[in-house]
Amino acid sequence: MPVLFFPLLLPLLSSQLFSLQPLGGSTLAMGSPWWEDYGITEQFLCPDQRRVTLERNDAQASLIAGRFRSTLFREASDLPGLRYRNEQMTLILKGDVLTMEKLSQRLECLRTEQV
Repeated sequence: MPVLFFPLLLPLLSSQLFSLQPLGGSTLAMGSPWWEDYGITEQFLCPDQRRVTLERNDAQASLIAGRFRSTLFREASDLPGLRYRNEQMTLILKGDVLTMEKLSQRLECLRTEQV
């Protein structure tokens, strides 16, 4: 699976590609509600200079990009890294690299901070 280069990266974080759900009104996605109990919050910087936030626990993860959010569920796998999946995409977290995959498209982002 090839890694996409800069001109093709811009649409990768859009709602059309990753089908992230917009939040109501003009509210920016700041975090998940307390009842979802995500124990870990991490921020990543993608090659197109966009930031994404990943909130996760042992069972699920929430990917936040601007006003858009997508929930993914932990996938059991013998492959390296933590894997989360929904019907649109797969997230793979290995060390400081977050890989987002949808079909043959792939985007790698680097961890900038862990809260």
